[in-house]
Amino acid sequence: MSTNKLPAIHILGICGTFMGGIAALAKQAGYRVTGCDANVYPPMSTQLEAQGIELIEGFGVEQLDLKPDVFVIGNVVSRGNPLMEEILNRNLPYISGPQWLAQTILQDKWVLAVAGTHGKTTTSAMLAWILEYAGLNPGFLIGGVPQNFGISARLTDSPFFVIEADEYDTAFFDKRSKFVHYHPRTAILNNLEFDHADIFADLDAIETQFHHLVRTVPGNGLIVSNGREASLDRVMQRGCWTPVERFGSDDGWQIDAGNRVTLRGEFQGTLNWDLLGEHNRQNALAALAAARHAGVPIAQGLAALSEFKNVKRRMEVRGVVNNITVYDDFAHHPTAIDTTVAGLRRKVGNARILAVLEPRSNTMKLGVMKEALPGSLKDADLVFCYAGNLGWDARGALAPLGSKAIVEEDLGALIEKITAAARPGDHILVMSNGGFGGIHEKLLKRLA
Repeated sequence: MSTNKLPAIHILGICGTFMGGIAALAKQAGYRVTGCDANVYPPMSTQLEAQGIELIEGFGVEQLDLKPDVFVIGNVVSRGNPLMEEILNRNLPYISGPQWLAQTILQDKWVLAVAGTHGKTTTSAMLAWILEYAGLNPGFLIGGVPQNFGISARLTDSPFFVIEADEYDTAFFDKRSKFVHYHPRTAILNNLEFDHADIFADLDAIETQFHHLVRTVPGNGLIVSNGREASLDRVMQRGCWTPVERFGSDDGWQIDAGNRVTLRGEFQGTLNWDLLGEHNRQNALAALAAARHAGVPIAQGLAALSEFKNVKRRMEVRGVVNNITVYDDFAHHPTAIDTTVAGLRRKVGNARILAVLEPRSNTMKLGVMKEALPGSLKDADLVFCYAGNLGWDARGALAPLGSKAIVEEDLGALIEKITAAARPGDHILVMSNGGFGGIHEKLLKRLA
């Protein structure tokens, strides 16, 4: 490589949150970064272009003319992709996103990794914020935008790096979970349920991947594990070579109804904040424990959390019209839907909740979780489900909810039914892990 040009990477599948974060880190590390994706659209496209990263729509083979030092491959790319096929045919250098990250960014860092079926993004954001508040200036890569920072990824000269550690597969040529690449010294195992039915046959298959992660944590590290999860206990029983601190159980970290935090029964301080839900109180315990391992005293961690602002798309108020509040939330797995609706119910008391759902994750599209849906929506007064592009019968699945469930295949028709049903004092909770056709703005416009 000649010394007069910046090292260059070209990222295939750049507009996902994770790969977009890698692009931002590479740019900050001094790389020349370009990328492509099938759908280049905001907010990721604008976020990347603002950082001077050139985006190309589609996967045309002419992109080989960019001649990067290496192609970084996102897990949306599969065999048959024209650009990928040509990279293989010409024997050009390529690497997965997680492996590039591990070799280039994480090599000399104290990595704090947050794994689990639910709460990874929020807990990662809490942990990064505690370290920031304590003056440790962490780098991070988080699958959302923490409002304390306003960006999803940053590189610093600090030894500490917080990463959201996803169990989804790495790339078409590496079927291990992404998190096996990160080699954390501090690992949070938040919870473990069946998810990602498109790549995992059953819960046992996911537990195996989590044990691969446990195998990589050094003896001078720390595993912070949810003491309420039998699945995580099974993971540990397969072998563990690292000290473990549990949260949510008597032998470890606990938080009571008054938000008083104890560690092995000893009072540590009180959590003062306005975040909703038991899940967030447990997330806070995990973040406090991990930060303590990095040297942050518990009192300082609690003070940081009192100033924690949540991640965008986590019960985010998108607008209020005629005393009707519209929220945006990322919930897409029945457990997360249940927790989110229950949290809002505690906040709004007897006010009506109109739950609006788009089942669009791969697991939900396959219909694996459909039997659990009615129960997860029990605290809502009305349920509106968008069934466009679903391969299963949403009406049948939601039939146990009776007349309070409304299903539409057409988004416009769904919006009309929601606005017709809404009245002052209502709370409209929109849940999806995608853009949901810009439904929030459309609803606010129609309600006005």
